[in-house]
Amino acid sequence: MSPGSDGLLAALLALDRLQARTLLRDVRARSAPLDVIERLVRPALEEIGRRWEAGDCALSQVYMSGRICEELVEELLSETRQDSEPADADPGPQAQAPRLAIAVLEDHHLLGKQIVRTVLRAAGHQVMDYGRQDVDGLVARVREDRIEILLVSTLMLPAALRVRLLTERLCALSPRPRVIVGGAPYRFDDGLWREVGADAVGLSAGEVLPILGRLLEAGS
Repeated sequence: MSPGSDGLLAALLALDRLQARTLLRDVRARSAPLDVIERLVRPALEEIGRRWEAGDCALSQVYMSGRICEELVEELLSETRQDSEPADADPGPQAQAPRLAIAVLEDHHLLGKQIVRTVLRAAGHQVMDYGRQDVDGLVARVREDRIEILLVSTLMLPAALRVRLLTERLCALSPRPRVIVGGAPYRFDDGLWREVGADAVGLSAGEVLPILGRLLEAGS
């Protein structure tokens, strides 16, 4: 972790929202929002997740640190989001675009999903946001909305492993939706995404558009 991320980690563990906001604003003055997220926010939250799994921090710290980061990242991404919605008057190529959806699977941290959703919308993609879902609910939504590509975010390993059940259930749909996964467990184990039956993995928000392009090209 970088010194800046160490400072953010300390602020989050202390539930000090003001200090966390100050740290992020200082770095934001010199860097793009996604760089701030990748360099500071993501490493700090991943470290908190590791500490919780090792029994070294409380669940309340995990939950509240995620909420604080969600609030602060919303501020960071506000300018990007203003330009993220496709224009209603000119659907253009989006009329032929795949049906996309994004969700958090059995986890309480929505931050990663929100960042990826913003990146997709900023690039002109329409994406349905399912929020937090369990396997049954997510399969039902995908079936009802005829989703072609599903993006799934997880922070904790148990949730990441549940993607295996999700992909097995999705195989029963025709056509089978393709699944892109992301989150800390897939960075710790570079083969995990294949083990759970995903079609691709994104290790940062910046990777999602190239991955989407490859899947679309392969399916054309």
